[in-house]
Amino acid sequence: MKEDKLSDLSMQLSVAVLKLTKELRSKRETVISNQISRSATSVCANIAESKYGHSRADFISKLEIALKEASETGRWLEMLLKSEYIDYATFKSLDKTCSTIRILLIASIKTAKDNS
Repeated sequence: MKEDKLSDLSMQLSVAVLKLTKELRSKRETVISNQISRSATSVCANIAESKYGHSRADFISKLEIALKEASETGRWLEMLLKSEYIDYATFKSLDKTCSTIRILLIASIKTAKDNS
């Protein structure tokens, strides 16, 4: 069940960040928009890849990469807020999704490691 929720939330985050990226680029902000679009979409891609891991270790590795990318995405969101490229409501919404993903990833990684 967590895997489906993770997939859904990571897709939601990726799509929202890609839409935000379009908006940022229209404001001529390209440095952070490039970085956040890469990290957010990587979360989604690595969660998807984890489902077809070659082994439990591969599964865990993909989830750990997704966790790192989710952490990075959260930091880019914070930077966008502090540099006034996004408002607090936008930050809060995206950060909440990103935080939920991190929580679910941590739980999934722990479970997978405990069952090794």
